[in-house]
Amino acid sequence: MALKRINKELTDLGRDPPSSCSAGPIGDDLFHWQATIMGPVSLESPSQAIGGGEATTPSPLGDSPYSGGVFFLAIHFPTDYPFKPPKVNFTTRIYHPNINSNGSICLDILRDQWSPALTISKVLLSICSMLTDPNPDDPLVPEIAHVYKTDRSRYEATAREWTRKYAI
Repeated sequence: MALKRINKELTDLGRDPPSSCSAGPIGDDLFHWQATIMGPVSLESPSQAIGGGEATTPSPLGDSPYSGGVFFLAIHFPTDYPFKPPKVNFTTRIYHPNINSNGSICLDILRDQWSPALTISKVLLSICSMLTDPNPDDPLVPEIAHVYKTDRSRYEATAREWTRKYAI
């Protein structure tokens, strides 16, 4: 069951890849993939784009602090996939309140909100969205969440520096 589903997702990814993301198996092991996410350009979240939410002061050119970065992730599918979520973690270091130094990601759909209807493509898009719009209220790294909430320019400068140092 898992192998059939993983093969289908691989085919679908090849046919209709999500923007700024790619993923595929490492060698012949279909249960172990590498994914790539290009750092998002815009700092504006979708709710802000339509006039809702709290306005933030965009950085120069509206770039996110991750802009220009190439971030690698490891994906491990369990043998009972899609009934259990894949294990996804960053292998590129990143300064983010929802991603710790081991690359673990705090994202509800990778935990209790997982559904067999979700795909790796949707997971990668959710991670891209999280880069654009962090969730400091459910942090994996409380110190970074605190900086994000209290000193946004320092957060962005540090995230930009880490992106330059580790992802470019």
